[in-house]
Amino acid sequence: MISAVKNLVKDDSGATLVEYGLLLALVAIAAVAAMSTLGGKVSSLFTNASNDL
Repeated sequence: MISAVKNLVKDDSGATLVEYGLLLALVAIAAVAAMSTLGGKVSSLFTNASNDL
């Protein structure tokens, strides 16, 4: 794992850097979509637990 990060830092090719940027953007979009989808359900779950207490 550490060697992979070191190789990423040492890699100075432009195309690879762009690919990592696109991959990071895709992961960020997926995370935002998952959070927005599950956010209401989690909020409701905590509200119900709070009301039960």
